Amino acid sequence: MTTPQSLYTDLIAFCQAHADEAIVNKYSRYFKEEHDAYGVTFPLMQQKLQSVMAEISPDLKTVLETSHLLLKGTKYEETSFALMMVKALKKEYIPETFEEIGRWFGIGIKNWAHTDALCSEILSVFLLKKIVDYSALAEWRNSANKFQRRAVPVTLIKLLKERNDYREFFKFIEPLMMDQAREVNQGAGWFLREAWKKQPFQTEEFLLKWKDSAPRLIFQYATEKMTPEGKARFRRNK
Repeated sequence: MTTPQSLYTDLIAFCQAHADEAIVNKYSRYFKEEHDAYGVTFPLMQQKLQSVMAEISPDLKTVLETSHLLLKGTKYEETSFALMMVKALKKEYIPETFEEIGRWFGIGIKNWAHTDALCSEILSVFLLKKIVDYSALAEWRNSANKFQRRAVPVTLIKLLKERNDYREFFKFIEPLMMDQAREVNQGAGWFLREAWKKQPFQTEEFLLKWKDSAPRLIFQYATEKMTPEGKARFRRNK
């Protein structure tokens, strides 16, 4: 019988057996924080995941308990495996699953890459399938964890295709427009850039409201696809 502990032990042994320092060095430049990893390639991790799901067929409860163990580790691949397993069982998501995953930020979500993967591949599923409403992200806007705050606008990106009026979303992210964390600014700017591609008038209206007060990094990202003349409209007044 597979237990969370035995699955965890198996995954750690796999990572140790396929560790490659050259891979660690290759990807370290993408992270401002220390990139502590085994150096296992993504294709190898995918192969291992497919093997686990085919041979063991763990249910979501087992996967969540295993993920809790993985998230406590320091290595990049440990959290990656947690994300990959939970993503594979999206048909089993319920509101309580969302609440459990929300607690991951206090355990082991500590870089932009895992945050963004969690948002685009897992958290957005809850919203798109209407398992929870995006208002479930409201408390995250005040989280002490900057990556949980970043997760708010990044998760909303997938919802942009669901409607044409974004003003409600803009109001929702307003508490983050004065955030001082670089990672949060990048996430907000990314969301606004994607919103602008679909609804430029509404987005520019919102950007003009904040152009003289919000961090410039938000505007750097939000206006990235605009023409030079378009970008000039959002320069801060001196």
